[in-house]
Amino acid sequence: MNPFRTNPTRRVLLGTVATVSGVTALLALKPHTQATVALPQAAASPTTTPSASASSPASASPSASSSTKSKKSTKSTTTTKTVTGDTIQTRYGPVQVQITLKAGKLTAVNVLQVPNDNPRDAQIAQYSVPVLTQEALAAQSASINSVSGATYTSQGYTSSLQSALDKSGN
Repeated sequence: MNPFRTNPTRRVLLGTVATVSGVTALLALKPHTQATVALPQAAASPTTTPSASASSPASASPSASSSTKSKKSTKSTTTTKTVTGDTIQTRYGPVQVQITLKAGKLTAVNVLQVPNDNPRDAQIAQYSVPVLTQEALAAQSASINSVSGATYTSQGYTSSLQSALDKSGN
């Protein structure tokens, strides 16, 4: 005769032990990160764009202190404008971006603040910010997708980006 049929307490105990063991095994697994694979290509584009604008006289002065700047180019009549978005407080820390517009087109997004109080926050910002920046430049708006695993940072980024776009008048 089957010992589990005669004693239901054994079935309950075996089920509980199996469930606890399964949950413990799942919690012990470490998730794979894509930061080492995607970061070198993604990080290269945001840093090259601001450095190109850093050589222009419009961004030679400290840009974090003023929210809007405008300068006429000597070669053409296009206007380059740098606007700093609002600082958005997220669950894990502040997020703030600064945008550069040339002739009304979004040409650069510079991240001034992201959550980085602990290594995990820094890791999330390291892989999510380049993706968000690429999407913002491609979309030319704040209507971009969130990065999986960086929901709060993504929401803060898009909110700060939208406030900068609103301030710019475009």
